[in-house]
Amino acid sequence: MSATTMGAAAPPAGRSIPTRQFVGFMTMVLGMFMAILDIQIVSASISEIQAGLSASPDEASWVQTSYLIAEIVMIPLSGFLSRLLSTRVLFTISASGFTIFSLVCAMATNLPMMIAARAMQGFLGGAMIPTVFATAFLLFTGAQRTRTSVLIGLTATLAPTIGPTLGGLLTESFSWHWLFLINVPIGAIIAVVVWNTLDIDRGDRRLLSRFDWWGLLAMAAFLGCLEYVMEEGPRWDWLDDPTIAACAAVGAVAAVVFFWRAFTRQDPIVELRAYGNANFAIGSLYAFLVGIGLYGAVYLIPLFLGRIRGYNSLQIGETMFITGLAMFIAAPLVGRLSRSLDPRILLAFGMGTTAVAMWLTSRLTAQSSFSELWLPLSLRGFGTMFAMVPVNGIALGTLPPAMIKNASGLYNLMRNLGGAVGLAMINTLVISQSAAHRQHLSEAVTWARPGVTETIEGMSAALSARLGEASDLAALRQVAGMVTREALILAYNDVLVVIALLFALAVPLAFFVKPPRPGAGGGAH
Repeated sequence: MSATTMGAAAPPAGRSIPTRQFVGFMTMVLGMFMAILDIQIVSASISEIQAGLSASPDEASWVQTSYLIAEIVMIPLSGFLSRLLSTRVLFTISASGFTIFSLVCAMATNLPMMIAARAMQGFLGGAMIPTVFATAFLLFTGAQRTRTSVLIGLTATLAPTIGPTLGGLLTESFSWHWLFLINVPIGAIIAVVVWNTLDIDRGDRRLLSRFDWWGLLAMAAFLGCLEYVMEEGPRWDWLDDPTIAACAAVGAVAAVVFFWRAFTRQDPIVELRAYGNANFAIGSLYAFLVGIGLYGAVYLIPLFLGRIRGYNSLQIGETMFITGLAMFIAAPLVGRLSRSLDPRILLAFGMGTTAVAMWLTSRLTAQSSFSELWLPLSLRGFGTMFAMVPVNGIALGTLPPAMIKNASGLYNLMRNLGGAVGLAMINTLVISQSAAHRQHLSEAVTWARPGVTETIEGMSAALSARLGEASDLAALRQVAGMVTREALILAYNDVLVVIALLFALAVPLAFFVKPPRPGAGGGAH
């Protein structure tokens, strides 16, 4: 069986890909879809998992946090492992481990067992994501690469978007166990198909003798602590909490050790020289911003629909589905335009459209429903696709083939870090802004205002038949609840405006990068 030496040589421009390899690559894309999907698939069903495992709400959040922390450690490590083991071996191990621990998650009877299984699921499954990006840039050239970039962009953005929808549907129709059981047959098929079809490179076992174990430990501590601080910081008032402060200190020390070893060793655990390429550096910044918008919006809008509108997990999923539909519609259009337009124009359009979508979404009220949300949610899906596809090519398309595998891990890491920072920013702003709005609204709700007096008296009269003398206190509680609700809505709107501003400010940056030459980045030196 013939094999190319990926990372050492580029494929000839315009060559046709054997059917077996194409089938193997498409199977890899399905594996990546599953790995990204599992980040968000539990988000709409946390309460059901919490009940099933007899956990508190704070404890149940670790079902998602443990997966993210483990995945974010594996993603940059995947470049080294791919060179050590080969693409086929690494991806097969990753898919198999992801499948096995999905089954363990479904069988979990207590929270510690679930957290351990989710961490292993995220760690092993995390290698599937950057491996697909690297394989696409090393296996395809020209128009083929454009089509695969559209496919990868659609997969990477669609998976977290439909995660709550699919998760809500499975939980409502069956039980939360099926969030994980659905992975088992599909994951097994993926492992078998990739092993038998994608023998495209050879591993270099000599790298194991130069493996930087201290660098790996430092990287795991740095990224793990960073993710933990970003996830848990807003809930526990950041460094005022001893655990958060300790993790921040450990992470800071580990970061110094990691970067020192990365820049001084001949064979570092993660090769950071890719950031010397301006396109890759700016593309990674865009990936960071896309992560904020992608994961932040997928988190914030369902939070609004659940807390303010009282939607269940299936209703939230049905509302969010319009974003995924817009991505499907946009994907072929982006593919066609990518072959004829400067990718910088597409990127600027995508970022600008996403900024407008976030700004339009920032008009939320207590009555906002699908009729008000369908347009901004559709625009967000449309804009995200226009941003995601060209930024992949801009970031990786001017790198030499030997750097693609490591760079792909770093690029995907930036998107996930953007999601972590975005969620932390959202939670922090929601807490601070809702408190500020609540204070402002409370100052306006006084007995001196005739409208307030009339409202409370009307509520009290409506409740008097049922509650008697307690109706006055119940009416005051209802008014306090209304103030809290409106303050929360205003805080959500503030956050959406901030995200819109970040995307708008990033638009001019698109014209500071060089458009990749046809055949570059794995296609030519």
